[in-house]
Amino acid sequence: MNWYLKVWKQYADFSGRARRKEYWMFTLFNALIVMVLFAILASGAASGSDGMSIFGGILYGGYALAVIIPSLAVCVRRLHDVGKSGWYYLIGLIPLVGGIILLVWFCTDSQSGENQWGVNPKE
Repeated sequence: MNWYLKVWKQYADFSGRARRKEYWMFTLFNALIVMVLFAILASGAASGSDGMSIFGGILYGGYALAVIIPSLAVCVRRLHDVGKSGWYYLIGLIPLVGGIILLVWFCTDSQSGENQWGVNPKE
C-alpha cells in the first residue's frame, strides 16, 4: 500500500525514476480499486436502483479522472528507470505491438547506476 500512496504523493511528478515494484504495486492496487468501483456500478445497474447506479457511476468516473495524471507520471518515471525518455510512452498508440513493447520495458530491470534522470532508486 505504501507504493500506491507514494505515487499519489508524487501526483504530477514526471521527473526521476520509478522502480518496477513501485509501478506494479500501483497498477495492482489501482486494478483492485477499479474492480470494486465497477462492482458497485454493476450492482446498482443490475438491481434497477437508479440512485445506486448514479452513485457508482460518479465514484467510478471520478476515480478514473483522478488517477489519469498519477498513472501517466509513474509510467514516465518507469520508462526513465530503464533508460528511455517518457515520450516513448506514445509507442503504446501503435496497435498491439506498442503495448507489448511497453509491457517488456515495464518488466525490465532498472538501468544500473545513474542515468540522465537520476540515481538508481534501488541503490
